[in-house]
Amino acid sequence: MSRFRVGEPAPWFTAPTPSNPRFHFSSVAGRYILLGFLPAGGEAQAAALTALHARRALLDDDTVSAFVVLRDPHAIGRARDGRGLRWFLDADGAISRLWGALDEAGAERPMWVLLDPALRVLALAPLEATDAMLARLATLPRVEDHAGVTLHAPVLVVPRVLEPELCRRLIDLYEAEGGQPSGVMREVDGRTVGVLDDFKKRRDVFIRDPALQAELRTRLGRRLLPEIAKAFQFEATRIERYIVASYDAEEGGYFRPHRDNTTKGTAHRKFAVSINLNAEEFEGGDLRFPEFGPRTYRPPTGGAVVFSCTLLHEATPVTRGRRYAYLPFLYDEAGARIRAENQPFLQPEPAATDDAPA
Repeated sequence: MSRFRVGEPAPWFTAPTPSNPRFHFSSVAGRYILLGFLPAGGEAQAAALTALHARRALLDDDTVSAFVVLRDPHAIGRARDGRGLRWFLDADGAISRLWGALDEAGAERPMWVLLDPALRVLALAPLEATDAMLARLATLPRVEDHAGVTLHAPVLVVPRVLEPELCRRLIDLYEAEGGQPSGVMREVDGRTVGVLDDFKKRRDVFIRDPALQAELRTRLGRRLLPEIAKAFQFEATRIERYIVASYDAEEGGYFRPHRDNTTKGTAHRKFAVSINLNAEEFEGGDLRFPEFGPRTYRPPTGGAVVFSCTLLHEATPVTRGRRYAYLPFLYDEAGARIRAENQPFLQPEPAATDDAPA
């Protein structure tokens, strides 16, 4: 049976699926997850897959998603990802060993693991209990009710960080320069590179004026960092990135669920800061933290939402108007050493990462 017990967090891993060569398991929070570790071929595997497909209607990706871990090359070759059901390719058995579904001697321990929306173990069952585990999926409470109480993301909301006049100046800067498509950071061949794809629809303008950067550092240093130290006992000494970002309803601007420190080039980041510059002028475009339910967070104009870069989060689509935001990252001297060590793995982006003391 699994090395993990009910209530324990699931380990994160990256593995190939038929449609994604580097699927990050940590990105699937916010729904119930059924993990199946099936034997390599044989009648037991076929029976488990037949039972799973019979319950396919329960796998809607909104409430429940299933991931089947396969090591059998023939089964892997036939697998196809689809809504609610995906396949991890575990040819070397690394994922199975991580979970205890394969011991060091190569003996299989087929099983099912049910995870809650925060990716913590909710239930475990051997393969012989397939029908009972699948039947349980139909009885699960709503995602937002899984804990039995209302959950709140561990975020800090701080109003009045930037005054309205400075917010307007930043918007005017964006309008004067026009934004460029904003990419995401990915690991490609061992290096962290910027990639443009449909994971995010946003446009950015880099703030290059040293005087304006200094103004922003002063505001953060005097109005925000003391609150972060009080709430999180973290002394931020470094700022990464001076940008004005825009999510536009005409493009359906959004940023899908992600974490901000999962690559070598971003591992130094400790806290993300999202400061709205015009909160009254758009609809949608709020922050959501799927591990903590469907509630969204929207700071007022000039106010900040601060959260750990390890938290899964998304920017919901802007449905009316255009959202402008100032979006720095914060870290400390320990993070600065990590960043320096990982610099050889980072594709140079000097305009995107202007580093200065906070």
